Amino acid sequence: LERQAATDEVLRVIAGSPGELNPVFQAILERATRICEAKFGNLLLYEGDTFQRVAVYNAPLAWEDLTRRDPVIRTSGKSPLIRLLTTKQSIHVADIRKEEAYLGGETALVGLAELAGARTMINVPMLKENELIGAIAIYRQEVCPFTEKQVALVTNFASQAVIAIENTRLLSELRESLDQQTATSDVLKVLSSSPGELEPVFEAMLGNATRICAAKFGSIYLKEGDDFRIVAMHNAPPPFAEARTRQPVIRPGP
Repeated sequence: LERQAATDEVLRVIAGSPGELNPVFQAILERATRICEAKFGNLLLYEGDTFQRVAVYNAPLAWEDLTRRDPVIRTSGKSPLIRLLTTKQSIHVADIRKEEAYLGGETALVGLAELAGARTMINVPMLKENELIGAIAIYRQEVCPFTEKQVALVTNFASQAVIAIENTRLLSELRESLDQQTATSDVLKVLSSSPGELEPVFEAMLGNATRICAAKFGSIYLKEGDDFRIVAMHNAPPPFAEARTRQPVIRPGP
């Protein structure tokens, strides 16, 4: 019942936070850590060749401070995360202090053991069509292996995290598409209502382009011979706007 309630809570967070991943990641990590009777945990996203911590739950203060200062994990060839990356399967470590990577001084494992007191851990991959996009890791401060059911539960939470990421991506694409359609419609309306007038069309185009691309300000130039003349500005800082108003023609250098 507790597991079902936790899953329902996470699904409610996903439904109630469209496009927001931080509260979803935090809810998933908290439930996974608590129900599996772990001490603390973190949720990682994999990008490029590194893992980045994007959520931390109940971590010891010294280790949390370290992860806040340096959220990126650069793994060595024998670390559990490298094995997860290679196999794309859950990695269960009964005792971190007996790991070859720990004995060899691998930074992430040494920090976990020395600063956080971690001993037993599981790393569960977050997979989308067999592509690794992240991992959930939970830790115990005593040597006490997790059960198969607990590993399966964290795997289920990892699947929910992937669903949330995909939903956010699709929602972002939909919003972007709607913004572009709205902007195009706005420009077409200006074109139809201002036949033969270029200034309002330029202003509409520039305003929409600046907004959709999340830019601060923008300009439109027309080429005249070898020069460029500014014909529209949107949200330009006053000093820039004044300078361009005084000297609208730009002569490119050699």
